[in-house]
Amino acid sequence: MEQSGGVPVEDRPLGSNGTCHHNGGDVTSCPPEVTSEVTMETEERKDEDTTVTPQETGSGTVVQVNNMMSASETLQRVRRWSVSKYKATRQALSEKLGRGSRTVDLDLESQLDLLRDDRQRYENVTALAQTLANQLAQFTATQKTLGDAFSDLGLKTPPLHVEFSLNADAQKFLSKSGKTLSDAIGAFTSDMNTLINKTMEDTMINARQYEAARIQYDAYRVDLEELNLKPRDTNTLPKLERAQREFQDQRERYQKIRHDLSVKVKLLEENKVKVLHHQLWLLHGAMAAHTLSCHSFLDQSLQHTMTELKNMAAGSASFLEER
Repeated sequence: MEQSGGVPVEDRPLGSNGTCHHNGGDVTSCPPEVTSEVTMETEERKDEDTTVTPQETGSGTVVQVNNMMSASETLQRVRRWSVSKYKATRQALSEKLGRGSRTVDLDLESQLDLLRDDRQRYENVTALAQTLANQLAQFTATQKTLGDAFSDLGLKTPPLHVEFSLNADAQKFLSKSGKTLSDAIGAFTSDMNTLINKTMEDTMINARQYEAARIQYDAYRVDLEELNLKPRDTNTLPKLERAQREFQDQRERYQKIRHDLSVKVKLLEENKVKVLHHQLWLLHGAMAAHTLSCHSFLDQSLQHTMTELKNMAAGSASFLEER
């Protein structure tokens, strides 16, 4: 039984379709559709054939250097890539149809599922915050226009100058405070977009690369298991040795990508907590400052205006009284 970092690769049938998961000897049902991304494995480039061809011309000798890879080497590389792609495609299709077995890292895949869920929720919160910022910007613009209209009426209507001025000052102050709050919400959405579309997306790209490497690893594992079930003879032994070497290469590549992704997910979680801790406190502070400043201004303005209105009512008389 081959193992990869604690992940057994023995194919144990489960249920009617003969599929299973490999994880610490536990057998579970195969997951839903797996989106595979087949990548061409990086091959080390061999030394190129260099041909130097001197040519005589009227003005001197021109030396042409032709760097060409041999046709057999090119065909061999294409063949290896084609075989690898075919194996991975077959494995992905087998998993989609529910007939194949796959290697499962339960801890890492649960973290990736949580990351996808968190990202979707953060996108929803960011969209709502952006909508609020846009609506608040329109609201404050209307408040400012209304304040200007009150000021104009106060100048043209002396008997109601105090009342119009009171409302004009209130609308202008609320508009200014609302604009500050709208800018604070905009800064929150900007930082959230950076977290979602850059930081988290970078980790998701690595997750897709991990999934592609996992599919290739399982494809070579299945081939090796099938060869091990066949009788050992002069024809199968060379194929078995080659399959073991290829499987070992794929296992090392899979383990490296899995380790790198695991580290990246942990770093992302730490960074996410720090960013959200800072941004959420800033947003709450902006909301609190906006509410408190508006309440304080309106309360003081109302008290001051009521005092002025009482003084004006005591010193003024109706035109009927004047007669």
